Amino acid sequence: MEASPKDFLKLHFIVFLWGFTAILGNEMTIPATDVVMYRTALASIVLAGFMYLKSKTFQVSRADMMPLVLTGFIIAIHWFLFFESARVSNVSVSLAGMATTTFWTSLIEPLFNKRKIRLFEVILGLVVISGLYVIFRFEFNNALGLGLAMASAFMAALFSVLNGKMTHKLSQYTITFYEMAAAAIGIAIFIPFYKYFFLAETATYALPTTRDWGLLLILSVVCTVYAFSASVELMKRITAYVVNLTINLEPVYGIILAVIIYGENEEMSAGFYYGTLIILAAVLSYPVIRRSQRKALERKKKLGLG
Repeated sequence: MEASPKDFLKLHFIVFLWGFTAILGNEMTIPATDVVMYRTALASIVLAGFMYLKSKTFQVSRADMMPLVLTGFIIAIHWFLFFESARVSNVSVSLAGMATTTFWTSLIEPLFNKRKIRLFEVILGLVVISGLYVIFRFEFNNALGLGLAMASAFMAALFSVLNGKMTHKLSQYTITFYEMAAAAIGIAIFIPFYKYFFLAETATYALPTTRDWGLLLILSVVCTVYAFSASVELMKRITAYVVNLTINLEPVYGIILAVIIYGENEEMSAGFYYGTLIILAAVLSYPVIRRSQRKALERKKKLGLG
């Protein structure tokens, strides 16, 4: 079945939702750690109900459970760093740092799949670093926020590579349910220690306001459960190449939204936007280069040269 124009519009809407998550997290009154805890807990509850109604299996072997739990912890760290980055700087800086996810993936994936690092990936990585240098040069006051976002991007790359291995064994829904549950439990254990040692607070879990609960429901149900399941469904008709290329537009949508919503608070120096454009150029060129290489390899095989 071929994809329709409606499918592509839906895909862009999903990416738009993912770009909106930093704004939702920034709008809540509770700490970033608590945002992650409530988000993952609600997502796992909603997914459990969905899986029960659709008769999806919850069965997982002992050998697979540990990787799922570990990946869940990594996801919790990723989201915590992501939301915290937006709060110590702003949403635009956070999303600019997240644009380095593809770069980190190009370094991590060869290690897990035991293949050589590709030369063009190293070159693109250097381009990304040059973009970051431009941003740091003009936005040194936001260095902490950008650093946290880059660390979050590294964690995102790590769990995406780990999930790539798990999808061959388990359904996407089973994987996500256990990872969300593990993330919720992991961050719940982490919160008291984090607040005591780093924030010098005796309080443990923050109670969301009525408005926070509304934002959390949107974040958990719409931006997590719906966006995930819809993207999986779309991949039946849209190639992974097109999906991944479109996902790279997430920082663009997010930064545009942040400027529209927050106005002057999100206005950055020209250097920030130049650096961000350099990073996005490298990120968006990656799948284009990979596709051209695959086509060249296929032509060689047909000619008996490969």
